[in-house]
Amino acid sequence: MKYGICPISIAPMREEPSDKSEMVSQILYGEVCKVLEQRKKWSRIRLSNDDYEGWVDNKQYQEISEIDYTNLSSKKNIAFAKDPITTVTHADQTISSIIMGSQVSSAEFLGDSYSFNAVTTPGAIDNKSALIDDALLLLNTPYLWGGRSFMGIDCSGFTQLIYKLNGYFLSRDASDQAKHGEVLSFIEESDPGDLAFFDNSEGQITHVGMIMKDNYIIHAHGKVRIDRLDQTGIFNLDTSSHSHKLRMIKKIL
Repeated sequence: MKYGICPISIAPMREEPSDKSEMVSQILYGEVCKVLEQRKKWSRIRLSNDDYEGWVDNKQYQEISEIDYTNLSSKKNIAFAKDPITTVTHADQTISSIIMGSQVSSAEFLGDSYSFNAVTTPGAIDNKSALIDDALLLLNTPYLWGGRSFMGIDCSGFTQLIYKLNGYFLSRDASDQAKHGEVLSFIEESDPGDLAFFDNSEGQITHVGMIMKDNYIIHAHGKVRIDRLDQTGIFNLDTSSHSHKLRMIKKIL
């Protein structure tokens, strides 16, 4: 088994080993992975923080030892960048931009340094209102299938990122995130920061959003936006119609 780390700000993870293949997720600066299969130009990896798999360009990660992987993947004291965008300084004094959610606890290992405050997990969350405060930092971020950053994000990448910044590691896809937490019977039982899940006509969970107070929801749909939430689903304030059908409400924290 080989192991790797992402030394650049962000790299796409693809469904197949091709630049033309669909992007299914992204690996951020400092995140580590297992290398499941290695070819001449591509490697299939599994991220340590959510076990998500995809193909990455061999030029966009560097190999590390199993011991380093074990140390860097420990969730006891992982530190993340919380600003939407900031920088790290390399040993040669050049700088690189990194984004919210980057694993800056790996910076020293990479020979980099930074001067901003980072959030350390676990136990970062003091109260659930912090979830909404962080979510609002991404308001109007464009929707991007497979995206995990303020430059473009999908619905489950959005909720995963916000929860990660507050000490809880959600799964990558909405259908798997729905397996976390406790089911609530009514919206009125929820608190700001709880998650709402939505299904398609075939009963498959395909969308997730974060509940706000007064029956509002923040979610990624075209962009990160705020809409109304009722027992039917999401009522889009621009189109004056329901855009998603409610399946369940879950209390995660």
